[in-house]
Amino acid sequence: MTAPSRGRPRSQELDAAIVAAALEMFIEHGIAGMSIEQVAKRAGVGKPTVYRRWSGKEPLVADAIEAHVSTDVQWPTPEEIAATPPAVFVRRNIAGAARTATDPRFRALVAQIYGSAVTHPQLMQTYWDRYITPRRNLTIAMLERAQRDGAVAEDADLDVLVDMLAGAVTYRVLQPNPPTERQMRRYLEAAYRQVGLLPAS
Repeated sequence: MTAPSRGRPRSQELDAAIVAAALEMFIEHGIAGMSIEQVAKRAGVGKPTVYRRWSGKEPLVADAIEAHVSTDVQWPTPEEIAATPPAVFVRRNIAGAARTATDPRFRALVAQIYGSAVTHPQLMQTYWDRYITPRRNLTIAMLERAQRDGAVAEDADLDVLVDMLAGAVTYRVLQPNPPTERQMRRYLEAAYRQVGLLPAS
């Protein structure tokens, strides 16, 4: 006998259409101004189709954000970090990071995310848990490697360094006159040098 069916398999194309629709709705209207019904309509699917994949709009938007911002940067694994100087990963990804940071859609995403932090804390928590925390841990691992290599002071507070790096980039992205991609790359290089992830020029 064959095993009983557990339902139709998820379609990657369908998932991508729903995620793209959610991203557009979030950028245009924010989390408060969108609904699963609106996302389903824009994606060309029924509302039950969305709910079979996501429990609500917060986890859906979190996945949409991650899918958008993960395109240009390839994060290393803990094993790669242990075996390779951090500057290798920074140089490999800095052009992509600058491209993402100067994308108007990314700027709109960041503004919407932080603007929703108080009114929709579940979105921020989901985004923090799924996106920020894993990347924060990898950045700390790179700083620990740089510390062992002597590029970061032994008594440096690595949590503070990560906050400084992330805060500086967010501040630059949200300023009234956003930088060009070239300006952003130079800024990122300077920021990474300041925290010890790139050698002094």
